[in-house]
Amino acid sequence: MDRQTAPYGSWSSPITADLIVGGEVGLGQVMIDGRDVYWVEGRPAEGGRNVVVRRSDTWAPPEDLTPADHNARTRVHEYGGGACAVSGQVLYYSNFTDQRIYRQRLGEDPTALTPPGVDQRFADAVVDAAGSRLIAV
Repeated sequence: MDRQTAPYGSWSSPITADLIVGGEVGLGQVMIDGRDVYWVEGRPAEGGRNVVVRRSDTWAPPEDLTPADHNARTRVHEYGGGACAVSGQVLYYSNFTDQRIYRQRLGEDPTALTPPGVDQRFADAVVDAAGSRLIAV
């Protein structure tokens, strides 16, 4: 093996940040709805896409809820923030590419609630006690 001398901090290394965390799934924003648990998975292998995942109280495996072309992430805080809320098996989330809020009932495709082409951002949403309003920053 040839050894080379290099100034401090400038040497090359086979150990990179991608090698260490590239395949690791990050977990965040855990939510409980009845007996179901929801969370957001940050997936580096999918270009950093955030996926809302649900685990019911049965022995079934967790299921991805966010469609493959959506990314449950908001730009309100630029680095993320509360991108989703759930109530009565209805998921609400901000989609990263268009920053629109979507409503998704279990087993159905998401429906946009906010208009297209409007430069608005939403985060940290909560569903009011009656379930008739979504309140967001």
